[in-house]
Amino acid sequence: MARRTGKRRDQRRGPLSERIVIFDTTLRDGEQAPGINLNAKAKLEIAEQLARLGVDVIEAGFPVASQGDFEAVREIARTVQGATIAGLSRASLGDVERCFEAVKDAEHSRIHVFLSTSPSHMEHMLRMSSDQVLEATKASVARAGELCDDVEFSPQDATRTPMEFLLQVVQVAVDAGATTLNIPDTVGYAMPWGFADMIRRIREEVPGDYTLSSHCHNDLGLATANSLAAVGAGVRQIEVCVNGIGERAGNASLEEVVMGLRTRRDQFGGLETHVNTEEIVRTSRMVSRLTGYPVQYNKAVVGKNAFAHESGIHQHGVLSDRSTYEIIDAREVGGEAAQIVLGKHSGRHAVADRHPGRRRHRAVADRHGAGRPRGRGHRGVGHRRRHGRRGLRGDRQGGWRGRGARRVQRRRGDRRQRRARRGDRAGRGLLRRGGRHTSNGARRRHRHRGGLGARVSASGEQALPYQVVTSGGAGPGVRGVRVARSGRPELYETKEQVG
Repeated sequence: MARRTGKRRDQRRGPLSERIVIFDTTLRDGEQAPGINLNAKAKLEIAEQLARLGVDVIEAGFPVASQGDFEAVREIARTVQGATIAGLSRASLGDVERCFEAVKDAEHSRIHVFLSTSPSHMEHMLRMSSDQVLEATKASVARAGELCDDVEFSPQDATRTPMEFLLQVVQVAVDAGATTLNIPDTVGYAMPWGFADMIRRIREEVPGDYTLSSHCHNDLGLATANSLAAVGAGVRQIEVCVNGIGERAGNASLEEVVMGLRTRRDQFGGLETHVNTEEIVRTSRMVSRLTGYPVQYNKAVVGKNAFAHESGIHQHGVLSDRSTYEIIDAREVGGEAAQIVLGKHSGRHAVADRHPGRRRHRAVADRHGAGRPRGRGHRGVGHRRRHGRRGLRGDRQGGWRGRGARRVQRRRGDRRQRRARRGDRAGRGLLRRGGRHTSNGARRRHRHRGGLGARVSASGEQALPYQVVTSGGAGPGVRGVRVARSGRPELYETKEQVG
Protein backbone atom coordinates (compact mmCIF):
# COMPACT_ATOMS: atom_id res chain seq x y z
CA MET A 1 0.00 0.00 0.00
CA ALA A 2 1.24 3.51 -0.78
CA ARG A 3 2.72 5.61 1.98
CA ARG A 4 0.39 7.89 3.95
CA THR A 5 1.74 11.01 5.63
CA GLY A 6 0.46 13.92 7.62
CA LYS A 7 -1.62 14.22 10.74
CA ARG A 8 -4.41 11.78 11.46
CA ARG A 9 -7.82 13.21 10.75
CA ASP A 10 -9.14 12.96 14.29
CA GLN A 11 -6.05 14.82 15.62
CA ARG A 12 -6.07 17.49 12.92
CA ARG A 13 -9.74 18.29 13.22
CA GLY A 14 -9.86 18.92 16.96
CA PRO A 15 -9.27 22.67 17.39
CA LEU A 16 -10.35 23.87 13.93
CA SER A 17 -13.74 25.08 15.14
CA GLU A 18 -11.94 27.31 17.68
CA ARG A 19 -9.58 29.05 15.27
CA ILE A 20 -9.04 29.99 11.65
CA VAL A 21 -6.51 28.04 9.58
CA ILE A 22 -4.38 30.36 7.42
CA PHE A 23 -3.53 28.69 4.10
CA ASP A 24 -0.84 30.74 2.32
CA THR A 25 -0.61 30.35 -1.45
CA THR A 26 1.95 33.10 -2.14
CA LEU A 27 4.39 30.56 -3.63
CA ARG A 28 1.78 29.06 -5.94
CA ASP A 29 -1.06 31.45 -6.83
CA GLY A 30 0.99 34.51 -5.89
CA GLU A 31 3.82 33.49 -8.20
CA GLN A 32 1.35 33.20 -11.08
CA ALA A 33 1.09 37.00 -11.15
CA PRO A 34 2.51 38.32 -14.44
CA GLY A 35 6.24 39.02 -14.25
CA ILE A 36 7.01 37.02 -11.11
CA ASN A 37 9.57 34.25 -11.53
CA LEU A 38 10.90 32.84 -8.27
CA ASN A 39 13.77 30.38 -8.30
CA ALA A 40 14.08 27.56 -5.78
CA LYS A 41 16.31 29.59 -3.44
CA ALA A 42 13.87 32.51 -3.32
CA LYS A 43 10.89 30.21 -2.76
CA LEU A 44 12.68 28.47 0.09
CA GLU A 45 13.55 31.82 1.70
CA ILE A 46 9.91 32.93 1.55
CA ALA A 47 8.68 29.56 2.83
CA GLU A 48 10.94 29.74 5.87
CA GLN A 49 9.70 33.25 6.63
CA LEU A 50 6.08 32.08 6.27
CA ALA A 51 6.81 29.36 8.83
CA ARG A 52 8.20 32.02 11.19
CA LEU A 53 5.10 34.08 10.53
CA GLY A 54 3.04 31.15 11.78
CA VAL A 55 0.82 30.24 8.82
CA ASP A 56 -0.74 26.78 9.10
CA VAL A 57 -0.41 25.63 5.48
CA ILE A 58 2.13 26.66 2.81
CA GLU A 59 1.13 25.83 -0.75
CA ALA A 60 4.64 25.52 -2.13
CA GLY A 61 3.81 25.22 -5.84
CA PHE A 62 2.41 23.17 -8.71
CA PRO A 63 4.83 20.23 -8.98
CA VAL A 64 3.64 18.96 -12.36
CA ALA A 65 4.10 22.39 -14.00
CA SER A 66 7.88 21.99 -14.44
CA GLN A 67 10.90 20.15 -13.12
CA GLY A 68 12.08 23.32 -11.43
CA ASP A 69 8.80 23.76 -9.59
CA PHE A 70 8.85 20.10 -8.55
CA GLU A 71 12.34 20.43 -7.09
CA ALA A 72 11.46 23.66 -5.29
CA VAL A 73 8.39 22.07 -3.68
CA ARG A 74 10.41 18.99 -2.69
CA GLU A 75 13.17 21.13 -1.13
CA ILE A 76 10.62 23.15 0.85
CA ALA A 77 8.95 19.94 2.04
CA ARG A 78 12.27 18.57 3.25
CA THR A 79 13.48 21.78 4.90
CA VAL A 80 10.62 23.82 6.34
CA GLN A 81 9.28 22.79 9.75
CA GLY A 82 6.18 23.78 11.65
CA ALA A 83 3.71 24.12 8.77
CA THR A 84 1.82 21.73 6.50
CA ILE A 85 3.35 21.74 3.00
CA ALA A 86 0.80 21.45 0.19
CA GLY A 87 1.15 20.89 -3.53
CA LEU A 88 -1.43 21.62 -6.21
CA SER A 89 -2.66 18.89 -8.55
CA ARG A 90 -5.14 18.65 -11.38
CA ALA A 91 -7.81 15.96 -11.14
CA SER A 92 -5.80 13.25 -12.87
CA LEU A 93 -4.04 10.26 -11.40
CA GLY A 94 -0.64 11.15 -12.87
CA ASP A 95 -0.74 14.67 -11.43
CA VAL A 96 -1.81 13.41 -8.01
CA GLU A 97 1.08 10.95 -7.85
CA ARG A 98 3.59 13.54 -9.05
CA CYS A 99 2.35 15.97 -6.40
CA PHE A 100 2.73 13.36 -3.68
CA GLU A 101 6.31 12.66 -4.72
CA ALA A 102 7.11 16.35 -4.18
CA VAL A 103 5.49 16.74 -0.72
CA LYS A 104 5.89 13.27 0.80
CA ASP A 105 9.02 14.19 2.83
CA ALA A 106 7.28 17.05 4.66
CA GLU A 107 6.61 16.87 8.39
CA HIS A 108 2.92 17.31 7.45
CA SER A 109 1.88 17.13 3.80
CA ARG A 110 -1.28 17.85 1.81
CA ILE A 111 -2.44 17.17 -1.75
CA HIS A 112 -4.68 19.89 -3.16
CA VAL A 113 -6.82 18.64 -6.07
CA PHE A 114 -8.83 21.02 -8.23
CA LEU A 115 -11.24 20.68 -11.16
CA SER A 116 -13.37 23.27 -12.94
CA THR A 117 -17.14 23.00 -12.48
CA SER A 118 -18.66 26.10 -14.15
CA PRO A 119 -20.42 25.66 -17.53
CA SER A 120 -17.96 28.07 -19.17
CA HIS A 121 -14.90 26.12 -18.01
CA MET A 122 -16.36 22.69 -18.74
CA GLU A 123 -17.30 23.70 -22.28
CA HIS A 124 -14.30 25.78 -23.35
CA MET A 125 -11.45 24.32 -21.27
CA LEU A 126 -12.19 20.79 -20.13
CA ARG A 127 -14.58 19.73 -22.92
CA MET A 128 -16.15 17.43 -20.35
CA SER A 129 -19.73 16.66 -19.43
CA SER A 130 -21.14 16.93 -15.91
CA ASP A 131 -20.92 13.17 -15.43
CA GLN A 132 -17.28 13.12 -16.52
CA VAL A 133 -16.48 15.90 -14.02
CA LEU A 134 -18.11 13.92 -11.22
CA GLU A 135 -16.20 10.78 -12.16
CA ALA A 136 -12.83 12.60 -12.40
CA THR A 137 -13.44 14.21 -9.02
CA LYS A 138 -14.16 10.87 -7.38
CA ALA A 139 -11.15 9.07 -8.89
CA SER A 140 -8.57 11.78 -8.22
CA VAL A 141 -9.64 12.52 -4.66
CA ALA A 142 -9.75 8.81 -3.84
CA ARG A 143 -6.23 8.31 -5.19
CA ALA A 144 -4.95 11.31 -3.20
CA GLY A 145 -6.56 9.85 -0.07
CA GLU A 146 -4.65 6.60 -0.61
CA LEU A 147 -1.38 8.52 -0.62
CA CYS A 148 -1.97 11.16 2.02
CA ASP A 149 -4.29 11.66 4.98
CA ASP A 150 -4.74 15.37 4.24
CA VAL A 151 -6.59 16.00 0.96
CA GLU A 152 -8.15 19.25 -0.19
CA PHE A 153 -10.57 19.60 -3.09
CA SER A 154 -11.46 22.83 -4.94
CA PRO A 155 -14.26 23.15 -7.54
CA GLN A 156 -12.69 25.88 -9.69
CA ASP A 157 -14.97 28.82 -10.57
CA ALA A 158 -17.46 27.69 -7.94
CA THR A 159 -19.21 31.06 -7.70
CA ARG A 160 -20.33 30.79 -11.37
CA THR A 161 -21.35 27.13 -11.05
CA PRO A 162 -25.06 26.26 -10.74
CA MET A 163 -25.70 25.56 -7.08
CA GLU A 164 -27.28 22.13 -7.54
CA PHE A 165 -24.34 20.83 -9.58
CA LEU A 166 -21.84 22.37 -7.16
CA LEU A 167 -23.48 20.50 -4.28
CA GLN A 168 -23.19 17.23 -6.19
CA VAL A 169 -19.49 17.73 -6.91
CA VAL A 170 -18.47 18.64 -3.36
CA GLN A 171 -20.50 15.76 -1.94
CA VAL A 172 -18.67 13.33 -4.24
CA ALA A 173 -15.34 14.80 -3.11
CA VAL A 174 -16.21 14.43 0.58
CA ASP A 175 -17.41 10.87 0.08
CA ALA A 176 -14.15 10.05 -1.76
CA GLY A 177 -12.04 11.23 1.17
CA ALA A 178 -11.55 15.03 0.95
CA THR A 179 -10.82 16.48 4.37
CA THR A 180 -10.99 20.12 3.27
CA LEU A 181 -13.56 21.61 0.89
CA ASN A 182 -12.29 24.84 -0.61
CA ILE A 183 -14.85 27.10 -2.33
CA PRO A 184 -12.95 29.36 -4.75
CA ASP A 185 -14.23 32.64 -6.14
CA THR A 186 -11.82 32.16 -9.03
CA VAL A 187 -12.66 35.30 -10.99
CA GLY A 188 -13.63 37.60 -8.12
CA TYR A 189 -17.30 37.48 -9.12
CA ALA A 190 -18.99 37.09 -5.74
CA MET A 191 -20.56 39.67 -3.45
CA PRO A 192 -20.01 39.23 0.30
CA TRP A 193 -23.65 38.50 1.13
CA GLY A 194 -24.08 36.10 -1.78
CA PHE A 195 -20.84 34.29 -0.98
CA ALA A 196 -21.88 33.92 2.65
CA ASP A 197 -25.22 32.41 1.57
CA MET A 198 -23.39 29.90 -0.64
CA ILE A 199 -21.18 28.82 2.27
CA ARG A 200 -24.17 28.38 4.58
CA ARG A 201 -26.01 26.23 2.07
CA ILE A 202 -23.00 23.95 1.54
CA ARG A 203 -22.66 23.52 5.30
CA GLU A 204 -26.32 22.66 5.60
CA GLU A 205 -26.65 20.30 2.63
CA VAL A 206 -23.26 18.53 2.42
CA PRO A 207 -22.76 16.21 5.40
CA GLY A 208 -19.35 14.83 6.30
CA ASP A 209 -16.19 15.33 8.29
CA TYR A 210 -14.42 18.18 6.52
CA THR A 211 -13.16 21.73 6.99
CA LEU A 212 -14.77 24.40 4.86
CA SER A 213 -12.40 26.84 3.17
CA SER A 214 -12.55 29.93 0.92
CA HIS A 215 -10.23 31.20 -1.80
CA CYS A 216 -11.19 34.68 -3.05
CA HIS A 217 -9.78 36.78 -5.87
CA ASN A 218 -9.78 40.56 -5.94
CA ASP A 219 -11.12 41.44 -9.40
CA LEU A 220 -13.79 43.68 -7.87
CA GLY A 221 -11.72 44.64 -4.84
CA LEU A 222 -13.78 42.37 -2.57
CA ALA A 223 -11.40 39.50 -1.82
CA THR A 224 -10.90 40.40 1.84
CA ALA A 225 -14.57 41.28 2.33
CA ASN A 226 -15.69 37.98 0.80
CA SER A 227 -13.20 36.02 2.90
CA LEU A 228 -14.37 37.59 6.15
CA ALA A 229 -18.02 37.13 5.16
CA ALA A 230 -17.23 33.45 4.58
CA VAL A 231 -15.77 33.21 8.09
CA GLY A 232 -19.01 34.58 9.48
CA ALA A 233 -20.90 31.92 7.53
CA GLY A 234 -18.83 29.02 8.89
CA VAL A 235 -15.55 28.84 6.97
CA ARG A 236 -12.59 27.80 9.12
CA GLN A 237 -9.78 28.06 6.57
CA ILE A 238 -8.92 31.12 4.48
CA GLU A 239 -6.54 31.02 1.51
CA VAL A 240 -4.46 34.17 1.21
CA CYS A 241 -1.34 35.70 -0.34
CA VAL A 242 1.17 38.08 1.19
CA ASN A 243 0.57 41.64 -0.12
CA GLY A 244 -2.49 40.28 -1.95
CA ILE A 245 -0.47 39.29 -5.04
CA GLY A 246 -1.73 36.72 -7.52
CA GLU A 247 -3.47 36.26 -10.85
CA ARG A 248 -4.88 39.46 -12.40
CA ALA A 249 -5.95 41.72 -9.50
CA GLY A 250 -4.59 39.30 -6.90
CA ASN A 251 -5.92 37.27 -3.99
CA ALA A 252 -7.19 37.98 -0.52
CA SER A 253 -4.39 39.70 1.38
CA LEU A 254 -2.92 37.78 4.31
CA GLU A 255 -2.25 40.89 6.36
CA GLU A 256 -5.74 42.30 5.81
CA VAL A 257 -7.53 39.06 6.68
CA VAL A 258 -5.43 38.34 9.76
CA MET A 259 -5.64 41.87 11.16
CA GLY A 260 -9.34 42.06 10.31
CA LEU A 261 -9.98 38.97 12.43
CA ARG A 262 -7.70 40.28 15.19
CA THR A 263 -8.98 43.84 15.29
CA ARG A 264 -12.69 42.94 15.05
CA ARG A 265 -12.70 39.67 16.96
CA ASP A 266 -15.97 40.81 18.50
CA GLN A 267 -17.61 40.23 15.11
CA PHE A 268 -16.24 36.68 14.74
CA GLY A 269 -16.96 35.14 18.09
CA GLY A 270 -13.39 35.54 19.32
CA LEU A 271 -11.87 33.32 16.60
CA GLU A 272 -8.08 33.44 16.53
CA THR A 273 -5.24 32.56 14.18
CA HIS A 274 -1.77 31.23 14.97
CA VAL A 275 -0.08 34.01 13.01
CA ASN A 276 2.71 35.94 14.75
CA THR A 277 1.56 39.36 13.61
CA GLU A 278 4.86 41.05 14.52
CA GLU A 279 6.39 39.31 11.47
CA ILE A 280 3.84 40.70 9.01
CA VAL A 281 5.77 43.78 7.85
CA ARG A 282 9.02 41.83 7.58
CA THR A 283 7.29 39.16 5.46
CA SER A 284 5.65 41.77 3.26
CA ARG A 285 8.96 43.47 2.50
CA MET A 286 10.68 40.19 1.76
CA VAL A 287 7.99 39.12 -0.70
CA SER A 288 8.05 42.55 -2.35
CA ARG A 289 11.84 42.41 -2.72
CA LEU A 290 12.01 38.88 -4.13
CA THR A 291 9.02 39.17 -6.48
CA GLY A 292 9.79 42.70 -7.68
CA TYR A 293 6.22 43.75 -6.91
CA PRO A 294 6.21 47.05 -4.93
CA VAL A 295 3.64 47.57 -2.20
CA GLN A 296 1.31 50.47 -2.95
CA TYR A 297 1.75 53.38 -0.52
CA ASN A 298 -1.83 53.23 0.76
CA LYS A 299 -1.93 49.43 1.12
CA ALA A 300 -3.74 48.44 4.30
CA VAL A 301 -1.53 47.32 7.23
CA VAL A 302 1.80 47.17 5.32
CA GLY A 303 1.72 50.22 3.02
CA LYS A 304 4.12 53.13 3.52
CA ASN A 305 1.23 55.41 4.50
CA ALA A 306 -0.67 52.91 6.65
CA PHE A 307 0.44 54.69 9.84
CA ALA A 308 1.47 58.09 8.43
CA HIS A 309 -0.35 61.38 9.09
CA GLU A 310 0.01 64.76 7.37
CA SER A 311 -3.31 66.49 8.12
CA GLY A 312 -2.98 68.86 11.07
CA ILE A 313 -6.20 67.65 12.69
CA HIS A 314 -5.14 64.01 12.45
CA GLN A 315 -1.64 64.82 13.71
CA HIS A 316 -3.04 66.62 16.73
CA GLY A 317 -5.26 63.64 17.54
CA VAL A 318 -2.56 60.99 17.08
CA LEU A 319 -0.02 62.96 19.11
CA SER A 320 -2.57 63.28 21.90
CA ASP A 321 -3.60 59.60 21.77
CA ARG A 322 -2.80 57.08 19.03
CA SER A 323 -6.26 55.51 19.17
CA THR A 324 -7.92 58.68 17.87
CA TYR A 325 -6.99 57.80 14.29
CA GLU A 326 -5.24 54.40 14.41
CA ILE A 327 -7.26 51.22 15.02
CA ILE A 328 -4.15 49.01 14.76
CA ASP A 329 -1.04 49.43 16.84
CA ALA A 330 1.76 49.45 14.27
CA ARG A 331 4.01 47.57 16.69
CA GLU A 332 1.63 44.60 16.48
CA VAL A 333 2.57 44.10 12.83
CA GLY A 334 6.23 45.07 13.16
CA GLY A 335 5.77 48.58 11.80
CA GLU A 336 6.47 52.13 12.98
CA ALA A 337 3.60 53.83 14.75
CA ALA A 338 2.28 57.38 14.29
CA GLN A 339 4.61 58.62 11.55
CA ILE A 340 4.21 62.40 11.43
CA VAL A 341 4.77 63.83 7.93
CA LEU A 342 5.32 67.60 7.71
CA GLY A 343 3.50 69.03 4.71
CA LYS A 344 1.19 71.84 3.68
CA HIS A 345 -1.64 70.32 5.73
CA SER A 346 0.39 70.09 8.94
CA GLY A 347 -0.24 72.24 12.00
CA ARG A 348 1.76 73.61 14.91
CA HIS A 349 1.40 70.43 16.96
CA ALA A 350 3.31 68.43 14.37
CA VAL A 351 6.03 71.09 14.14
CA ALA A 352 6.38 71.19 17.91
CA ASP A 353 6.61 67.39 17.99
CA ARG A 354 9.25 67.30 15.26
CA HIS A 355 11.22 70.21 16.84
CA PRO A 356 10.70 69.99 20.62
CA GLY A 357 12.71 73.16 21.35
CA ARG A 358 10.80 75.32 18.93
CA ARG A 359 8.49 76.88 21.52
CA ARG A 360 11.39 77.74 23.81
CA HIS A 361 13.28 79.41 20.96
CA ARG A 362 10.22 81.44 20.03
CA ALA A 363 9.83 82.64 23.63
CA VAL A 364 13.48 83.72 23.80
CA ALA A 365 13.16 85.58 20.49
CA ASP A 366 10.10 87.44 21.75
CA ARG A 367 11.99 88.65 24.81
CA HIS A 368 14.85 89.95 22.65
CA GLY A 369 12.80 91.92 20.18
CA ALA A 370 12.15 89.44 17.37
CA GLY A 371 9.61 90.73 14.94
CA ARG A 372 10.74 94.38 14.94
CA PRO A 373 11.16 96.07 11.52
CA ARG A 374 14.37 94.88 9.91
CA GLY A 375 15.24 98.19 8.23
CA ARG A 376 16.88 99.68 11.32
CA GLY A 377 17.36 98.82 14.92
CA HIS A 378 17.84 95.54 16.72
CA ARG A 379 17.62 92.22 14.86
CA GLY A 380 16.03 89.22 16.59
CA VAL A 381 17.61 86.08 17.95
CA GLY A 382 16.66 84.05 14.90
CA HIS A 383 18.36 86.49 12.55
CA ARG A 384 21.55 86.56 14.60
CA ARG A 385 21.57 82.76 14.71
CA ARG A 386 21.36 82.60 10.92
CA HIS A 387 24.08 85.17 10.29
CA GLY A 388 26.48 84.33 13.09
CA ARG A 389 27.04 85.83 16.52
CA ARG A 390 30.77 86.52 16.47
CA GLY A 391 32.25 89.71 15.08
CA LEU A 392 28.91 91.29 14.17
CA ARG A 393 29.03 94.75 12.65
CA GLY A 394 26.46 97.22 11.46
CA ASP A 395 25.19 97.12 7.90
CA ARG A 396 24.06 100.07 5.79
CA GLN A 397 20.58 100.08 7.29
CA GLY A 398 21.95 100.11 10.80
CA GLY A 399 21.16 96.45 11.44
CA TRP A 400 23.45 93.48 11.93
CA ARG A 401 25.48 91.80 9.28
CA GLY A 402 27.07 88.42 9.99
CA ARG A 403 29.98 86.41 8.72
CA GLY A 404 28.13 85.15 5.64
CA ALA A 405 27.52 88.67 4.35
CA ARG A 406 31.12 89.64 5.01
CA ARG A 407 32.35 86.69 2.98
CA VAL A 408 30.25 87.87 0.04
CA GLN A 409 31.69 91.37 0.37
CA ARG A 410 35.24 90.03 0.39
CA ARG A 411 34.61 88.04 -2.78
CA ARG A 412 33.23 91.12 -4.52
CA GLY A 413 36.24 93.18 -3.41
CA ASP A 414 38.62 90.57 -4.73
CA ARG A 415 37.00 90.70 -8.13
CA ARG A 416 37.33 94.49 -8.26
CA GLN A 417 41.00 94.26 -7.41
CA ARG A 418 41.64 91.69 -10.13
CA ARG A 419 39.95 93.88 -12.74
CA ALA A 420 42.03 96.85 -11.66
CA ARG A 421 45.23 94.82 -11.93
CA ARG A 422 44.37 93.85 -15.51
CA GLY A 423 44.28 97.53 -16.44
CA ASP A 424 40.56 97.43 -16.98
CA ARG A 425 39.99 100.58 -14.97
CA ALA A 426 39.46 102.76 -18.05
CA GLY A 427 36.73 100.47 -19.27
CA ARG A 428 34.49 100.60 -16.18
CA GLY A 429 31.65 103.05 -16.50
CA LEU A 430 33.25 105.17 -19.25
CA LEU A 431 31.50 104.05 -22.41
CA ARG A 432 29.07 106.60 -23.62
CA ARG A 433 25.67 105.72 -24.95
CA GLY A 434 23.39 108.66 -25.58
CA GLY A 435 25.37 110.76 -23.17
CA ARG A 436 25.21 108.21 -20.29
CA HIS A 437 27.89 105.96 -18.82
CA THR A 438 27.52 102.21 -19.25
CA SER A 439 28.89 99.38 -17.17
CA ASN A 440 30.79 96.19 -17.89
CA GLY A 441 27.47 94.35 -18.06
CA ALA A 442 26.24 96.70 -20.76
CA ARG A 443 29.44 96.17 -22.75
CA ARG A 444 28.92 92.39 -22.59
CA ARG A 445 25.33 92.72 -23.78
CA HIS A 446 26.33 94.93 -26.66
CA ARG A 447 29.08 92.54 -27.71
CA HIS A 448 26.56 89.70 -27.69
CA ARG A 449 24.24 91.69 -29.94
CA GLY A 450 26.89 92.28 -32.58
CA GLY A 451 29.45 94.62 -31.08
CA LEU A 452 29.59 98.30 -30.25
CA GLY A 453 29.67 99.15 -33.97
CA ALA A 454 25.98 98.36 -34.20
CA ARG A 455 25.05 101.30 -31.94
CA VAL A 456 23.66 104.61 -33.16
CA SER A 457 25.31 107.72 -31.83
CA ALA A 458 23.47 110.55 -30.07
CA SER A 459 23.31 112.46 -33.34
CA GLY A 460 21.45 109.62 -35.00
CA GLU A 461 24.28 108.59 -37.34
CA GLN A 462 25.87 105.15 -37.54
CA ALA A 463 28.81 104.99 -35.14
CA LEU A 464 32.23 103.59 -35.99
CA PRO A 465 33.12 100.02 -34.98
CA TYR A 466 34.95 101.56 -31.98
CA GLN A 467 33.59 104.39 -29.88
CA VAL A 468 36.12 107.16 -29.18
CA VAL A 469 36.49 107.92 -25.48
CA THR A 470 39.33 110.49 -25.45
CA SER A 471 41.34 112.06 -28.25
CA GLY A 472 44.00 114.67 -28.77
CA GLY A 473 42.11 116.70 -31.38
CA ALA A 474 39.02 117.02 -33.53
CA GLY A 475 40.21 116.08 -37.02
CA PRO A 476 41.18 112.94 -38.93
CA GLY A 477 44.47 111.30 -38.02
CA VAL A 478 44.29 112.31 -34.38
CA ARG A 479 45.45 109.68 -31.93
CA GLY A 480 43.05 108.68 -29.21
CA VAL A 481 41.91 105.88 -26.92
CA ARG A 482 39.21 103.42 -27.89
CA VAL A 483 37.66 100.45 -26.11
CA ALA A 484 37.85 97.30 -28.20
CA ARG A 485 35.20 94.55 -28.33
CA SER A 486 37.28 92.63 -25.81
CA GLY A 487 36.63 95.43 -23.33
CA ARG A 488 40.27 96.54 -23.15
CA PRO A 489 41.36 100.14 -24.01
CA GLU A 490 43.81 100.66 -26.88
CA LEU A 491 45.37 103.55 -28.84
CA TYR A 492 44.35 104.24 -32.44
CA GLU A 493 44.35 106.92 -35.20
CA THR A 494 41.03 108.28 -36.41
CA LYS A 495 40.36 108.63 -40.12
CA GLU A 496 37.41 110.86 -39.61
CA GLN A 497 35.82 112.84 -36.89
CA VAL A 498 33.45 111.07 -34.59
CA GLY A 499 30.62 113.05 -33.10
